[in-house]
Amino acid sequence: MADYQFVTHWLIAAPMQQVWAAIVDSESWHLWWNAVESAVELEPGQADGRDNVRRLVWKTPLGYRLAFETRVIDIQAPTYLAVQAIGDVEGTGRWELSTCDRGTQVKYIWTVRTTKWWMNALAAIARPLLEWNHNIIMEEGGRGLARYLQAGLL
Repeated sequence: MADYQFVTHWLIAAPMQQVWAAIVDSESWHLWWNAVESAVELEPGQADGRDNVRRLVWKTPLGYRLAFETRVIDIQAPTYLAVQAIGDVEGTGRWELSTCDRGTQVKYIWTVRTTKWWMNALAAIARPLLEWNHNIIMEEGGRGLARYLQAGLL
């Protein structure tokens, strides 16, 4: 398996509660994030969101799809959300939000390994392309979230 760690930063000119509400509602991501083909809740989890399970399908700029389930493993509203991913990629994703004088700082840390045979077979030569692919998806997500919240992406 090929291991990856990506760190994404967005600065959204919107209150943290609005940004948080959009991020925790992954079933609505398709409304503002073009790369999200679908997100379906499989298990509601606990009242605070812990153990919530959703299946996400992503379409990528390179033309392939990734499907995986996420389970909320830690949540501290409205500043921290951690999920465990299982499927075409496996690992963890962590959303960290904080306020600043210009809005909300969003940091996303995605630490995963690929499970698709072709991604693993091509990892040595295709890694830069797969990293570019991820970065394009995340850049589009930041722009989409800002549009959705009618706020600026700074």
